[in-house]
Amino acid sequence: MKKSLKIAGISIGSLILLAFGIQGFLLRGTPGQHLSSQNYQSNLEYSSIPTLLIPGWGGSTITYNKMIKYYQQKNIAQKVLTIWVAPNGRIWTEGDFHGQKNALIQVLFTWNYNGTYHPQIKQLTGVLNYLQKHYHMQKINVVAHSYGGTEFIHAYMGSKYLQDHMRLNKVVFLGVPVEESLSDQLKYRYHLVNKSTDKNFHQLFLEMKNWQLNYPVEIYNLMGSEEGSKTTDGAVPHIQSEMLKSLIKAHPSIEYHQKVYPKTTHYQLHHRTKILNNIANILWGRN
Repeated sequence: MKKSLKIAGISIGSLILLAFGIQGFLLRGTPGQHLSSQNYQSNLEYSSIPTLLIPGWGGSTITYNKMIKYYQQKNIAQKVLTIWVAPNGRIWTEGDFHGQKNALIQVLFTWNYNGTYHPQIKQLTGVLNYLQKHYHMQKINVVAHSYGGTEFIHAYMGSKYLQDHMRLNKVVFLGVPVEESLSDQLKYRYHLVNKSTDKNFHQLFLEMKNWQLNYPVEIYNLMGSEEGSKTTDGAVPHIQSEMLKSLIKAHPSIEYHQKVYPKTTHYQLHHRTKILNNIANILWGRN
């Protein structure tokens, strides 16, 4: 009996160590690579506005690993900072931001497997406040996948401080649901606002309506259609992303763009090279 308990204890301990090891690997952060001005591409702008990379539910280093490596390899952008946030709100960083050109900041939640995205809204609000206060970020770009975008828009719209001290420049949403009660069989119409039973959406609708926006912002709503479907990427129905148009209707200074990539799953939205090139052109392309 004692021998069996000892073996069981060793097995459980091994599983715990393995779980910690896997989680550590997933949260390691993508290595940065310095971007030299000698390697600048002539078709790109090199800006001091940093770009935040926000993962969705269960997202980790893997979410933007390919994007970061691809941009660094092609001398498009450089990863300069990783910022981790724990469920208790604790924040720590690796790297530094001091105005580097086309800087990428990788946001990592140490636990984002909750049944709701609300804990991450609070954590992300803390991250945004930290970045603004410690690095004096007055203007940012954002790339957000899935619930990462949902969390970002709620965090930003729920904070008057952030609205006053951290301006948005360009926001790229990748398969982001802003409304979660409407059927994927519905085609977008503004009046669907009244048919929504999503309380979080209605809260967001009021917050955006009251947003005192007095400067231009570009928002890009990028979606995928899984093979054989024209209404969903396999995880997020288009209608739940398209309702973003209803949220921004009150703000004529927002330049809104929408695109659907055929034969593209929810996961592929941040992995397909074609989309990575499109995002790079959105953020830094010379128009």
